[in-house]
Amino acid sequence: MSAVVGGRGEPEPSETGRSGTGAPPVVDVRGLAYAYPDGQPALRGVDLLIRRGERVALLGPNGAGKTTLILHLNGILAPAAGTVSISGLPVAAPRIGEIRRRVGVVFQDPDDQLFMPTVRDDVAFGPANLGLRGPALERRVEESLAAVGMEGHAARPPHHLSFGQRRRVAVATVLAMQPEILVLDEPTSNLDPFSRRELAEILAGLDVTVLMATHDLPYALQLCERSVILSGGRIVADGPTAEVLADADTMAAHRLELPYGFDPSQNARSSSSSVPGRCPALHHRSRV
Repeated sequence: MSAVVGGRGEPEPSETGRSGTGAPPVVDVRGLAYAYPDGQPALRGVDLLIRRGERVALLGPNGAGKTTLILHLNGILAPAAGTVSISGLPVAAPRIGEIRRRVGVVFQDPDDQLFMPTVRDDVAFGPANLGLRGPALERRVEESLAAVGMEGHAARPPHHLSFGQRRRVAVATVLAMQPEILVLDEPTSNLDPFSRRELAEILAGLDVTVLMATHDLPYALQLCERSVILSGGRIVADGPTAEVLADADTMAAHRLELPYGFDPSQNARSSSSSVPGRCPALHHRSRV
């Protein structure tokens, strides 16, 4: 796959996706292809590396394949071609249980993840299934709820909470598994502005690798130093979020549009100062 590299002549992401310690990337996707049961291609040779500690926004129009890609990271879907590894561990049987501990997915609808009588029970469910018991389990639950500001709601039924609170509890259920990467599918969907800001503050304070699929482009700029655009089942751009969002031609070609009056170049400095990390130069990927 050819690429035109913007600016600094840095290598392709596949060459920069490993940490300085020589550890494998948290996410290593190579040549991933997948078709829906009706034969319609969904992913067409996706390559994606995510280093430990990165925060990456996965952007793209509806039908681009974002959720399909996410579902390959924890083995819900299996590739037709290509490979997926998490921290060097192939996503394949018999390792699926460990993979799903390492890859914490927060789905768009929190009610898909909350099914127990109380918030405490929901957050405890995953680690208890891994064998955690007694005071260690209680500490895990308390720490996970505290991380999302919901420690005062442990005894409440999830269906008594607001939608924004349920979203935060869904994040806590994933954090309780101590994942290596937190994957969020449209985290701001159906949130009011106050809940959206609360969630941003929570996510910004977490010490975990993040992949966030979103249509909320200002949110991507606020939280993620790097963005990739997935369109037509291919990654067509990969680089610093401010540069990706400022590329009007690429944005228009892939049906991405910033809110009226929003200028990523004016917001990039304040956003990037709150999120650590380094991002490779912008890469445009031509179709093959």
